[in-house]
Amino acid sequence: MNAEEFKQSRIGKMPIAVPAGVEVKVNGRMVSLKGPKGTIAREFHPCVDIQEADGHLSVVLKQLDTEGRAVSGLCRSILSNMVEGVSKGFERRLDIIGTGYRAELRGAKEIFFVLGYSHPILFELPEGVTAEVSKDNKITLRSVDREVIGRTAAKIRSFRAPEPYKGKGIKYAEEVIQRKAGKTSGK
Repeated sequence: MNAEEFKQSRIGKMPIAVPAGVEVKVNGRMVSLKGPKGTIAREFHPCVDIQEADGHLSVVLKQLDTEGRAVSGLCRSILSNMVEGVSKGFERRLDIIGTGYRAELRGAKEIFFVLGYSHPILFELPEGVTAEVSKDNKITLRSVDREVIGRTAAKIRSFRAPEPYKGKGIKYAEEVIQRKAGKTSGK
């Protein structure tokens, strides 16, 4: 196979515009960003180089094979999420549905859940994630790291995933629960 067959992915070769107010430091494979919402740093795969020029970041392939091509698109997406996170931030909303189900914020880093089990659940938020709990049992998570906020929301949802008959449980705000009909008598 020749090098012409292994071109960089379409996503991987698109440059990322760095908005005003975002400070970028590239040190080898390590990239750190500082913006109005916070700071984030990450080490990237050895198949790619990150370059900064004229207010744009770009991912350049060092390894011209299938792995390098696949990783370039992934690295570009991660870098784009980092830039968006430090400039705008990420937010994820969860709804708690069910009689007696509730959540309460304790301090700045713990959420106390009552979800119909014999015991309450005390969940400690990971570093860099903040939460708000409203009176109508809606949880709003905020962070600069998209990966961490997604993992945190999935962990909270797993405490009591929504069931298909009454829809009780914890669901993402935009999630639609497919409902099932209950059992009926055979007469």
